[in-house]
Amino acid sequence: MLVRLTERTQRAIYAWVLTGLLAYVALPWFFLQRSSFSSAMAHLFGDPSVANGLTQAAIHGRYWLWTGVIGLLIAGFGAVLPAGRRQGSALVAGALIGLVGLVASGYSIGAMGWNFAWMERLFGPLPQGQYGIGWGGFIVLVSLVMLLGAGLARLGYFKRDVFVAAAVIGCATLLATFVVLPVAKSLLAGFYDDAANFSLQSLADRIFTERIWGLGCLAEAGRCGVAWNTLYLALLTAAGTTVLGTMIALMAERGSRRMGKPLNVLAMLPIITPPFVVGLGLILLFGRSGVANQFLEWAFGIPPTRWFYGVFGVWLAQLFAFTPIAFMIMRGVVQGISPSLEEAAQTLRANRLRTFMTVTLPLLKPGLANAFLVGFIESIADFGNPIILGGSYSVLSTEIFFAIVGSSLDQGMAAGLALILTAFALTVFFIQRKLLGSTSFTTVSGKGDAGVPMELPTLVRRICNWIALPWLAFTVIVYCFAFAGGFVKVWGRDYTFTFQHFKSAFDFQVGGAGVQWLGSAWNSLFNTIYLAGIAAPICAAIGLLIAWLLARTDFRGKAAFEFSALLTFAIPGTVLGVSYILAFNVPPVELTGTGLIIILCFVFRNLPVGVRAGTASFKQLDRSLDEASVMLRAGSLTTLRRVIFPLLKPALVAALVYSFVRSMTTVSAVIFLVTAEYDLATTYIIGRVGNGDYGVALAYCTVLIIFMSLTTFAIQKVVGERKLGRRRVGAGRVVV
Repeated sequence: MLVRLTERTQRAIYAWVLTGLLAYVALPWFFLQRSSFSSAMAHLFGDPSVANGLTQAAIHGRYWLWTGVIGLLIAGFGAVLPAGRRQGSALVAGALIGLVGLVASGYSIGAMGWNFAWMERLFGPLPQGQYGIGWGGFIVLVSLVMLLGAGLARLGYFKRDVFVAAAVIGCATLLATFVVLPVAKSLLAGFYDDAANFSLQSLADRIFTERIWGLGCLAEAGRCGVAWNTLYLALLTAAGTTVLGTMIALMAERGSRRMGKPLNVLAMLPIITPPFVVGLGLILLFGRSGVANQFLEWAFGIPPTRWFYGVFGVWLAQLFAFTPIAFMIMRGVVQGISPSLEEAAQTLRANRLRTFMTVTLPLLKPGLANAFLVGFIESIADFGNPIILGGSYSVLSTEIFFAIVGSSLDQGMAAGLALILTAFALTVFFIQRKLLGSTSFTTVSGKGDAGVPMELPTLVRRICNWIALPWLAFTVIVYCFAFAGGFVKVWGRDYTFTFQHFKSAFDFQVGGAGVQWLGSAWNSLFNTIYLAGIAAPICAAIGLLIAWLLARTDFRGKAAFEFSALLTFAIPGTVLGVSYILAFNVPPVELTGTGLIIILCFVFRNLPVGVRAGTASFKQLDRSLDEASVMLRAGSLTTLRRVIFPLLKPALVAALVYSFVRSMTTVSAVIFLVTAEYDLATTYIIGRVGNGDYGVALAYCTVLIIFMSLTTFAIQKVVGERKLGRRRVGAGRVVV
């Protein structure tokens, strides 16, 4: 078996060498937006703008591309050597030569030649530059990264496991390219003054001001700075979403079996809704002209005010928006608690309440910590709810937005404020790690466990019912008001029932020429489904792979690796969108204006939820499962595919559902990335709201919610439930 595993690894190394060399010959090296892939393939050996890499280097004078060929040939020589340190040295040397040569030349040479004046003075002018990297260059770089990981494993790193080494190096490269690089490029703008000179004083002048850090709230009728406002709101939201998500998860998994599915549907409703729908529903209820104010005026003569706008309104909207994330994380953790541990406590004469407090609740700590962290980061990065409901209560995300699109156009100020948000997220991240420490929370092992999960203690069940059930009922009321706007002519003036808004957006005809999509919303809907459908499985796969690496491997830089995976949640979506424009609008990665940049933004914006959900689940899986698989001569990839992933179905569902629906409903992260060709559902809706056409906007939201509900149901059915061999009590009988 060990010999076969070694042979498979050798074949994989040969395959990556061959793939890299074929990419030099069979694919266009550069990417041009004006040129289709088919036309580029037709001119693969001629046109200097789309020719393959070998032709570019040999005929068109782009000699720097030879470094990749040399690196692959050196790695190919190493591949034929016996497995060991000599092979590892050759693989690492070849991969580094290729990677350093291609990456350095990519960032040094632009479309017009050298990007730096000193390089032109040193080497002389170039007769031609280069465009953004295409499929050929991308596959060559991927091959070199995989060969680098294999070489490091052969040298003894990562316990000589080639798959683990390649996974760590590959994921680190993705995070560096699509998270750290664009975010750093955007944040570094805070260190430059108006004359583009590096200056720490300019950063201090921007962020250490009374408006940001003022403590006027300690005085009577004063207001805190926006940094304290943000921190206060984030702590309230993280605590609230964690408590509500945990209660709903306990009710769904340990309460009445008949309530499980309805609770799951109601808890998931806010996450499959565009963020401004909740805000609009809350305004219809509590706004100045809302139902609540009208009732108070009619019943008690209290004149309408704007009391709802401010920290309370934003906090309430964020609870709606982010509780489903906590629920998804906590549901998988509750499912993973071993009944045998609870039964052991009860055997020792502990009652259900004591068992819950001393056994069940402590085992929920990794889920609680991860849910709190995600809720905190989501809150500080949220833009939609504060801009709609914040009133005079300012937070950092709205300040950043106005710094980017306002009259000041101060990108340095936006970068400085984003640095504060990043510092907040980093602080909570390390506090979480400190609290969890090295404590073991393993509850899923290789031993059989067919115990019956303990029913909730009476007191705990009552508390959950008193808090979570009214909250879910309130959710239904808010959505009823929000959805009603799509079925009336003009809200507030003419409540006549109509389908005209749906017809305007989604009209179609079927005739001899086939289906004609006449509605104005079809193009944006098809674009959004297409891009989100590509992004969701990629996001889930990378997120769970990173979670596995964090939970099961030890390597230098692990803390930085983990924080990089969470970094996109620590900054507002507007900053991420601007970061992608700044980083990917020039060679070597030139993606601005394409659908690919939107897909990448979807993937890495939503990546942290998959990472945190997977991390919480991995905390419950006994390492003996991995060790038993290894003892049976299975490789890491086989263990991951056949042993670990089947036990991570709740985390997989959470990652898939969240990444898909958030890609369908995101606003701030892509508002600067959309084009006429790639219009999205949320930007279409915002345009309608801006024109005062609330009926069409709400009708579109209704269609989105129905579609995403069906998609969520389909994902849950396809992935299925995790099989732990446990029983539960339901309908008066024990169910396995």
